[in-house]
Amino acid sequence: MTYKVFVDGREGTTGLQIIDYLSPRNDIEMLEIDSSLRKDIQERKKLINQSDVTFLCLPDAASKESASMVENPDTCIIDASTAFRTHPDWTYGLPELAPEQRKMLTKSKKITNPGCHATAFILSVHPLITAGIMPQDYPVCCYSITGYSGGGKTLIAAYEDHHTPVLDSPRHYALGMVHKHLPEMMVRTGLMNEPAFSPVVGNFYKGLAVTIFIHSRLLAKKVTPADIQHLLADYYKDETFITVFPFEHEKNLDNGFFDVQACNNTNRADMFVFGNKDRMALVTRIDNLGKGASGAAVQCMNIHLGIDEAKGLV
Repeated sequence: MTYKVFVDGREGTTGLQIIDYLSPRNDIEMLEIDSSLRKDIQERKKLINQSDVTFLCLPDAASKESASMVENPDTCIIDASTAFRTHPDWTYGLPELAPEQRKMLTKSKKITNPGCHATAFILSVHPLITAGIMPQDYPVCCYSITGYSGGGKTLIAAYEDHHTPVLDSPRHYALGMVHKHLPEMMVRTGLMNEPAFSPVVGNFYKGLAVTIFIHSRLLAKKVTPADIQHLLADYYKDETFITVFPFEHEKNLDNGFFDVQACNNTNRADMFVFGNKDRMALVTRIDNLGKGASGAAVQCMNIHLGIDEAKGLV
């Protein structure tokens, strides 16, 4: 069977990579929009309603506009913006979140793709809260190291077209403790309060790792790093794209350093636990354009259509 797919907003990094994933597939017919009509509301509406699946790779306001155009009850929308990530009528596009998530993705016609930082964060925290180890009011502190592609065309151009020395150094941002991923990080884990979170952008194209710090004395149950590793390994034991590495410090490091880019060009999430009985660090690594964006969107499409969810992904 062939499915018709439209990418609304194909010029951005997420849209382009979705097209790269889907173009070689013989089960997908890509619906093309004339470049002169890509902002034409009626043409976009026509293609959206002709599709089995439409990916929205647009700013929030434009995504809301496109979502409102759907008249075909068989058209599934997969939105890559932040517009619907905490909306109760939209299914969160993280299949590994909970046992019932894939059934919801199969049935839903409104799927919201997670943010890249949020994906890595939620994969780490959600199982701990579900197991009653991390209390819902835990004061979470974390940071993320990410490649500059996550900032879209403007940031990519700043790094690649204008080789300014100031961009050579890693740069913290969101230091006002406000970030667009925070609401979903709280809602999709069950945390009662937003975490203290500050990302760091580095002088490399892609790759992301979120690190979450844990004080054992603040947990609801007494656990060791090995206990946390076993819990995560059991929670994700049947997941194709998630690997929880053994609790062995040196084997998970490169001469004492962590490789942020080792998941690049994949839809994988690699998870690690470091630390000691008093203080721990949970690190989850993804490709911010793969499992953090386009790869996750394609995985959700596959599930929704009843296709092997790993098709076209590595």
